[in-house]
Amino acid sequence: MRHFGHIAPEVRQRLFHREPCAFTAASPPQLLAVALGATLYSPATRPRLADDIMKQAGRGVVSMVVCLEDSIDDAEVVEAEENLVRQFADLAARDAEPPLLFIRVRAAEQIPDLVRRLGTSVRLLSGFVLPKFTEERGVPFLEALVAAEAELAESGMAGAARRLFAMPVLESPELLHLESRADTLAGVSRAVDKYRDRVLALRLGVTDFCSAYGLRRPPDMTAYDVQIVASVIADVVNVLGRADGTGFTVTGPVWEYFRVQERMFKPQLRRSPFLEGRADELRQALIEHDMDGLLREIELDRANGLLGKTCIHPSHVLPVHALSVVSHEEFSDAEDILRPERGGGGVLRSSYTNKMNEVKPHRAWAERTLRRAEVFGVAKEDIGFVELLTAGIPG
Repeated sequence: MRHFGHIAPEVRQRLFHREPCAFTAASPPQLLAVALGATLYSPATRPRLADDIMKQAGRGVVSMVVCLEDSIDDAEVVEAEENLVRQFADLAARDAEPPLLFIRVRAAEQIPDLVRRLGTSVRLLSGFVLPKFTEERGVPFLEALVAAEAELAESGMAGAARRLFAMPVLESPELLHLESRADTLAGVSRAVDKYRDRVLALRLGVTDFCSAYGLRRPPDMTAYDVQIVASVIADVVNVLGRADGTGFTVTGPVWEYFRVQERMFKPQLRRSPFLEGRADELRQALIEHDMDGLLREIELDRANGLLGKTCIHPSHVLPVHALSVVSHEEFSDAEDILRPERGGGGVLRSSYTNKMNEVKPHRAWAERTLRRAEVFGVAKEDIGFVELLTAGIPG
C-alpha cells in the first residue's frame, strides 16, 4: 500500500516531485508510525464491516481501528466480538490487501481471547488500541499483547501471524487534572519505554478530556483553542514526543464534525489558493461542512509536534493526507540542512531565499521532515494542498 495509491499513476507523477513510498504491515515500525496518517475508526457492530474496510482502502485509507469500546453500547460487546471475528474471516478469504487494522478493546483479557478466536485471519491484524492508558491500567494490556503473540508462535500459527503493536490512548482524567498530571505522565513514560518495541504510536483522546469538564468544542474552534486541552497536548509532547530518541509518534486528536445552522466566525480558509477550476467549489464545500476548522487543526497538530490524526468520518481522511505531504520548499530546506558538508553547523540562506536555516537547531526538524517525505511524498514546486485534495476526491 501507499498514500495516494488510489489515484492514477499519471496523476501522481503530475503532483509529486517524489512519490510516496510503498509499505506493508511488515515494514519497519519507525516507518509505519509515520505512515498511519488518518486512522479511521469504525464500530465493530457494522454488519458489512469487511466491505466497508475494503471500500475505504480503495479511497486512500491506510489504517483503521475496529472499535469494541466507546463507539458501541455496553450490551453490544459480545455480539460485536462475534461480528468482528466473522468479518476478519471474510476479509482473509478475499484476494485483496486491507489497510493496517487495529482493534480497540475494553479489557486486557480481550486481547488473547480475540487472537485465539481470529484463527488464521489474525494475519490481517496489526495490533490493538489500548484505552484510557495509565501505567497502572496500561501495563496489563501490554503484558496481554506480548503473551498473545507468544502463544501464536507456540501454536504453530506464527507463519500466519505478524507483529502485534500497541497504540495506547492518553485520555484519562488523571492525565488531565493538574495535581496528578506529572505523576501520570511519568508513569506512562515508564510503561511505554519498557515496551518500546511494541508501542507504534500514542493517541490523544481529547473527547474524554473535554468530557471531564463538561466541554465540547464547536466546529469553529480547534483543540488548541480549548486551553485546558491545549495544555495537556503540550505536556504530552513535552514528555513523550521528544526528538532525542526517547520520544514516540503522538497522533492528533479526533475532529468532531457538527453541522451548524449559522457560523459564529468568518471562514478561516483563504480564497487565494482556491482560485482555479474546481478549487473554489471545493473551498465553498469545505466551509459549508465546517471542515475549514479541521484543516486549521491539522496544521496546528503538526506545528505542535503531532503526526497523523484519529478520524471518525471518511471525509476527514483526504484532508489529513493532503496536508501531510511535504512541500517542495520544506523538502529543499531539509535536504540543505542535512547535507554531509553541513555537519559542523552554521547558518545558510534557504534555496527559496526567504529564510535562514540554522543547521544544528533545525536538524531534528529536517530529519522528521524527510521521514514524512518518504511516506507522504514531496509535492512539485507548483503543487499545493488544493491540488492534492481535488486529485484525491473520488469522481
